[in-house]
Amino acid sequence: MRVPTQIFREYDIRGIADRDLTDALARGVGGAFATMLGAAKAPANARVRVTVGRDCRLSSERLFAALTAGLTEAGADVVEIGIGPTPFLYGSVHALGTDGGIMITGSHNPGDENGFKMMKGKASFFGPDIQTLRRIIEEDGIVKASSPGHVEKVDTKERYIDMVTSGIRMARTDVKFVLDAGNGAGGPLGLACMRKIGLSPDELYCNMDGHFPNHHPDPTVPKNLEALIDRVKKTGARVGLAFDGDADRLGAVDANGDIIWGDKMMILFSRALLAEKPGAAIIAEVKCSQTLFDDVAKHGGRPIMWKTGHSLIKTKMKEEGALLAGEMSGHLFFADRYYGYDDALYAALRLLEILARDSRSLGEMLADVPKTFSTPELRVDCPDAIKFDVVKAVLAHYRGKEGARTPVVDIDGARISFGTASDPAWGLVRASNTGPVLVMRFEATSAARLAEIRNEVEGVVLAARSA
Repeated sequence: MRVPTQIFREYDIRGIADRDLTDALARGVGGAFATMLGAAKAPANARVRVTVGRDCRLSSERLFAALTAGLTEAGADVVEIGIGPTPFLYGSVHALGTDGGIMITGSHNPGDENGFKMMKGKASFFGPDIQTLRRIIEEDGIVKASSPGHVEKVDTKERYIDMVTSGIRMARTDVKFVLDAGNGAGGPLGLACMRKIGLSPDELYCNMDGHFPNHHPDPTVPKNLEALIDRVKKTGARVGLAFDGDADRLGAVDANGDIIWGDKMMILFSRALLAEKPGAAIIAEVKCSQTLFDDVAKHGGRPIMWKTGHSLIKTKMKEEGALLAGEMSGHLFFADRYYGYDDALYAALRLLEILARDSRSLGEMLADVPKTFSTPELRVDCPDAIKFDVVKAVLAHYRGKEGARTPVVDIDGARISFGTASDPAWGLVRASNTGPVLVMRFEATSAARLAEIRNEVEGVVLAARSA
């Protein structure tokens, strides 16, 4: 079977639903996944069970029918949990002890897109596993079962709500806040979790609607936070919280309407964590501010810089025994009092927990973080065929000039230091794992220095692309 190879990405399968994700493709994904789990060869008393959930996109119902047909034909029993956010699927796999899970979701992508996020047991399914699954589909390697599986509906919502809320310690429940779920899959369950512990969220777009009629559910884009900022200012709320489409990423704005990006939220979370767990390992991706890594060290933690990508970070957390990890995009992972996966519903409660025991505003809590100037994540088109070569050329250029400067960090692209411990400045160039794009970001202690290093690095990138 021929497949559009570009939809099989590093962390998931993702494409335009009506063009790339045909019924045949979805059926193939189910069959190949069950084949990789050995479903057709499993004995009758130890059948392979796969939990399947879906978001509220218009194409998700169709994809669910085709996917589960493929799973059952290849001998897997399907545990259907219904519609909800991606962490609901993660939590259900943990709660039910199934052999794997598949979430049908387009995450924060446009409404006409969709995809599949997968788990093998409680671990991430990514990278080489996804490419193996693709080859099984292409080479007609799906093993059909002599005894097909069946589909069983299981309601795990209350169990998930208990998982999210049981470890939360609220000093008070009258924290004033707004929740904007962007009409995505996390709204109803998010409200249920908050109300379970006595909180009273001010609801904004918390009903599920696959048309996303109010704004696109991606809190990393400032325009998508305008309605939330307006409501926070009008109501005098202490914080505004935002979920992406499948609620595995959290956005936040403070009482003044200023955006609290992922690395700043990580500073708040890491300080609270380290007060209770001194010396804990804390992971952040390469795009995060140097102030985060410095703050973790200052408060007695063990900061670890790692690669971008939720699957890669979850794997690294297990290797290091880290209790907290995060990305600029708002993927926040708690292994402290939780299960180590990215769950915006749980992260939101941890942030509200901090606010409930500290009367200061978020701005006041972060007032001692050194002031820096930084760019947002900059995405520059670059063909897949050369993007990694461009990064290698940037690495070679700066390694040849290192001398007295801090060495280049090459764990995920090239993060080049231009400053000192007291005056940090850096630039990042990395190849995206999900498209023909170079990702860049820059940070410095002055606007002039920021412009200077950005111009320099962009010049090196341009020369490498033209070589």
